Amino acid sequence: MAQRENQLNLEKFSCSICLDLLKDPVATSCGHSYCMNCIKGFWDEEDKKGIHSCPQCRKTFTPRPVLEKNILLAELVEQLKKTGLQAAPADHCYAGPEDVACDVCSGRKLKAIKSCLSCLASYCEKHLQPHYDAAPLKKHKLVAPSKKLQENICSRHDEVMKIFCRTDQQSICYLCTMDEHQGHETVPAAAERTEKQKELEVRRLNIQQRIQDQEKDVKLLQQEVEAINGSADKAVEDSEKMVTELIRLIQKRSSDVKQQVRSQQETEVSRVKELQEKLEQEIAELKRKDAELEQLSHTEDHSQFLHNYPSLSALSESTHSSSINIGPLRYFEDVTAAVSETRDKLQDILREEWTNISLTVTEVDVLLSPSEPKTRAGFLKYSHEITLDSNTAHRKLLLSEGNRKATFMKQQQSYSYHPYRFTVNFQVLSKEILTGRCYWEVEWRGGGVCVAAAYNYSSRAGSLFGYNDKSWALHCHANSYQFWHNNVQTDLTGPWSYRVGVYLDHRAGILSFYSVSETMTLLHRVQTTFTQPLYAGLWLWGDGVTAEFIKVR
Repeated sequence: MAQRENQLNLEKFSCSICLDLLKDPVATSCGHSYCMNCIKGFWDEEDKKGIHSCPQCRKTFTPRPVLEKNILLAELVEQLKKTGLQAAPADHCYAGPEDVACDVCSGRKLKAIKSCLSCLASYCEKHLQPHYDAAPLKKHKLVAPSKKLQENICSRHDEVMKIFCRTDQQSICYLCTMDEHQGHETVPAAAERTEKQKELEVRRLNIQQRIQDQEKDVKLLQQEVEAINGSADKAVEDSEKMVTELIRLIQKRSSDVKQQVRSQQETEVSRVKELQEKLEQEIAELKRKDAELEQLSHTEDHSQFLHNYPSLSALSESTHSSSINIGPLRYFEDVTAAVSETRDKLQDILREEWTNISLTVTEVDVLLSPSEPKTRAGFLKYSHEITLDSNTAHRKLLLSEGNRKATFMKQQQSYSYHPYRFTVNFQVLSKEILTGRCYWEVEWRGGGVCVAAAYNYSSRAGSLFGYNDKSWALHCHANSYQFWHNNVQTDLTGPWSYRVGVYLDHRAGILSFYSVSETMTLLHRVQTTFTQPLYAGLWLWGDGVTAEFIKVR
């Protein structure tokens, strides 16, 4: 009886907004009492509508009432506290509009602390206890409180949906498998969740990798801004020093140079910062997407996971390249050189040459390396026809198809002596020198082949592609890939194919290898500084192995 009286007292002196004992109590003109901060916060939200109301009886007030602390009510609450009456623990608070209520409580319901996927009901701590004590109930699946338990019930058969139909991509009950889903591919929802969880983790790894790549790009762009500013500042400083020596002759010209440099500097910095801001926005979006996927990965309710997964797993294509590579540029140094040259000329010559100085400033252009193509059509714009150099081919390699194809033969071919010929390993180099941006494809058959790019180095007779610092090699075995450079092996993963695409951006120092089928999948990308032109190379392993540079259009 005493406990019931205390509960009654608690309700009388509790704020209906926070459900705790009143703090700095105030009363509205309609007679209801609230904590000062609670009702102020409630009315702050209603300020947008211009009408203020009582949360309990919904009586409206215009204008917003001025609140004063109810001293008598505050003293009563303090006396109750001294007698030992306190607010209920957080887990025993009454359920509010946004909370999940206990389905067992009668009258004013307490907040639920767990929902049962077997009972399809939610329980407060007291009513949940049988699930911990009774042996049959211990096997039930308890999850965080959920308002969506009824979504787990089949609307057709009124049964719990514990099965997932892969054919129709929806959750169903066991009775559905006997009628409208009969003959469909079905699995337990838990099994489908396991598969989708794996896909989710892969997508998260992809997002995290993109975040890392683009954060590196942001740093590169910031360095580029600093380099542009530094170069421009130095150009202005040097120009002013030289112009001072001819101050009476070219004072006006000095002002023009400064203005042009600053204008071009502002233009270039603006371009780079605009790209930087776009990258930062995409990083923020990727982080948000990663957070959503992480939250989804912790969802204990399989049906809810499968319901939300399709909309959250979709990932937009990046609008930006995976990396930014900025080669060494001279920026505004040419301006300094032009001014220095002009300084030594007479006034008449200066008048004629001034146009050259002006043009030099406006031609400064920060050329960020173009992004690597995203589609095979994009790569084919840089396609390069490759032919093999018979002077480099090992004598067991037969060249055919206009020297585009190499075949490993048991008998040696009648090639004449040449100092650049491979004599130990079954390798061959291309005739073409590869610089700039190039793309080529190799189709092969047999036990295995190495697709390489290498410098035209001497002493090549016994050297192996990938086993020195002058070559980069993709080793293609049956169902596996390895990348070799400077005698370091890197195991690769990716879809296996008999066709390999190679993309080179010599100036940017990029060499990428792709598995080519209906789509292109990146196997490995090299980021370095090439000090010499490159040649395409092949290394064939075993009788009957063939490799051909395909004519791509």
